Amino acid sequence: MDKLSKEEVEHVAHLARINLEEEDIERYRIQLKKLIDDIDKIKDIKNYDEEMLITPVTFHSDLRKDEIGSMLDYKEAMKNVPASNGNFVEVPVMINE
Repeated sequence: MDKLSKEEVEHVAHLARINLEEEDIERYRIQLKKLIDDIDKIKDIKNYDEEMLITPVTFHSDLRKDEIGSMLDYKEAMKNVPASNGNFVEVPVMINE
């Protein structure tokens, strides 16, 4: 696309709900053309559509394997609980009254 027409700029302004004065149309035409050219440059980059990178460095985390183990019994699980009520852990109320 070599040039944006006045009608195209007015159409974009209409879609964006922008009221342009006649003297603003040429300024926005130049700015929109530059923006479109910049987007075309990005599209021209090799492999642009193939794989998007989130970060330029690949991170690999070495995580332990999940293994089935024995469950804690109730007394062992409640050993470090500061306050309990029957089978429940008591926590402070966080709602303002």
